[in-house]
Formats: sequence, C-alpha cells, structure tokens
Amino acid sequence: MNELSKRDIEDLEKDIVQTVQALDLSNKKIQLEELEKESLESDFWEDQENAKLVMSKIAYLQEEIDTVQRLKKDIDSLVELFLSIEKETEQNELIDEYLRLKGELEKFSLRQFLSGEYDQYPTMMTIYAGQGGTEANDWAQMLFRMYTMYFDKQGWSYTITEMLKGSEVGIATVTIEINQPLSFGMLKKEQGVHRLVRISPYNAQGLRQTTFAGVEVLPLFSKEKTDIEIPEKDIDFKAVRASGPGGQKVNKTSSAVQITHIPTGITVSSSTERSQAQNRESAMNILKAKLWRIKEDEQLKEISEIKGDYKIAGWGNQIRNYVLHPYKMVKDLRTNVESSNPESVLDGNLDEFIEAEIRMG
Repeated sequence: MNELSKRDIEDLEKDIVQTVQALDLSNKKIQLEELEKESLESDFWEDQENAKLVMSKIAYLQEEIDTVQRLKKDIDSLVELFLSIEKETEQNELIDEYLRLKGELEKFSLRQFLSGEYDQYPTMMTIYAGQGGTEANDWAQMLFRMYTMYFDKQGWSYTITEMLKGSEVGIATVTIEINQPLSFGMLKKEQGVHRLVRISPYNAQGLRQTTFAGVEVLPLFSKEKTDIEIPEKDIDFKAVRASGPGGQKVNKTSSAVQITHIPTGITVSSSTERSQAQNRESAMNILKAKLWRIKEDEQLKEISEIKGDYKIAGWGNQIRNYVLHPYKMVKDLRTNVESSNPESVLDGNLDEFIEAEIRMG
C-alpha cells in the first residue's frame, strides 16, 4: 500500500462499526456483570472447576469489551489526525497505523463467526498416529509440536492430560486440554485426517512416503452441562491402575477410571484427578463430548439413536496435505488455502488456515 485515502479510512471506520454491532457488545456487558456477581458469592470457589471456567469467561468478555473500546478510540484518532493533515505525503505516513488497525480488526472480527452452541467452550484435542508404525508416530509428534506452538503464540494455556509414546519414536496418541474460552470454535475444523508426504528419515532407501495422523477436537464440557443424557444402563465402569501423562508414574492408585459406552463400544479413561469420583466425572464429560460429536456428524436428534455399528471417521475425511518432497506446500482441501512454506506452518503459524476455516462457516 503506497497511498492512504479518505475512502480507506471511512471504509475501516465502517467495518469497525459493523463488527461491534455484530458482536452485540451490550449483551456481552450484561453477561459480564452477571458472571462478576456470581464470582463474588461466598461459596464460589467450592467448585474449583466451575470457578476457573467462570473466571476465564470473565477475562475473555472483559478483553473483548476493552478491545472494542480501544478500536473505536484508535479509529477516531486516526480519522481526526488524517483530516488535520493537509499534505498527501504526510497523510501517507499514517499507512502503518492504518494497516495495524485493519489487521487487528480482521483478526478480532472472526468472533462474529463463532456463535455456535458450543463455540464458546474450551477444548479437548486428541492427536493419534495412523497406520505406519514409526513414521506415523513421528508425524503425530510433529502435529503435537505444531499445535502446541500455535497455542503458545496465541497465549493460550493448555494441559497435556494423556500421552502414549510410540514404541520407538514419537507418540501414538496425546490428549491436550486447551483452557481458553472460544477455543473450540476456533479449532473445531482442525478435526480430521492430516496427510504428510516426505522422504522418510526412517527409510534406508530414502524413498518418498505418505503418512497419516488423525486429530479429534471436542468441546470440553463441564459438569453443569446436563442436556446430554447417558442412561446408567449404557455405561460399563471400571476402576483401573494407570500412569500419568507421558508415562510418568504419578498415579498408581485405583483412582483412575475407564468407562465404556456399551451401545457404541467407545471407551474413555481419566487418571489426572486425585479422586475416583473426580476422574469418573472427567471421563463422563469426555464421553459426552465424543457422543455429541457423533450425533452432530450423523445429524441425529438424540444420543439414543447412536448405534454400535457407527465407525469413527477414518482416513477418508482428509482435510489437509503437508508436502515436503518433491516440492514444498501445505494445502487445505476445504478452503484451498495454500502455503509454500511448510516449515513455518509446522512451527505453529496456522492463523491463515484457521481463519479461513472459521470464515467458511
């Protein structure tokens, strides 16, 4: 951009107004007041899980309101300064500030697309290796690194709750809880199969190899989420002995639990909490999220309609290719967003891909 016009400024001002209207900030302020009132109750911290979620929502809503107020203030200042300068060459010195504001607005305006029923929830992401042994385990490790670097760049807090190492290198599966409001809305379309093409470092012949890994993204339900009902008769509960994340021997008591949903055969486990009751609650929340995902994917009205013949989506739902040889490219097969710098993408620079997914609706 070499020149800055009055029309550019007016269009940006209009975009900011439209974004503010779409986000319904007046309603957000009411929500914030209600949550702040709740946080002042004497028994608020008795349920620490809920308290942390409430405090996270408070911080998120406050940040959103503060950002809107700052954007409005900055655009007003930019308009005033632009109109006060008569020389075109001096007006063009405001281009950097204009581009900064425009970029910030584009990123912030994504929130108007995140209005799904569970978009506001924190997230549970599981990455698992596909077929291919050592090569697939290494690819799962690379995806784990990519996503955690992305979380770090966003300033999101996360916890690794379960990790199973590969037999030689990498990981077989890892589960991460992302404790950030709206992270499910941001990440939900990362679910699917990720395909890597490269010269395998584990192939003595130096041949090109195609490898797959799966990513599952679920809303992290809290215990007050009661509209997903699972009959007790459909549950097989077991107390088990299990180690902690990454194989660390931090939990060798029977507080760990395993729950199987009998109609589908889906099995979930939890060993990160101190008590069996807490682990059971955590496992049930995970199971609810998995059943919710199946219900959504199959467009079913009731959880009870899910039958045992349901098969978790396999390699047919490939969403993105990462090609390191014979050329370099990352391409999303749904949005057609491409990058010729896969190293940057694998270093967690996913904004372009994730933002396109969100705007896709």
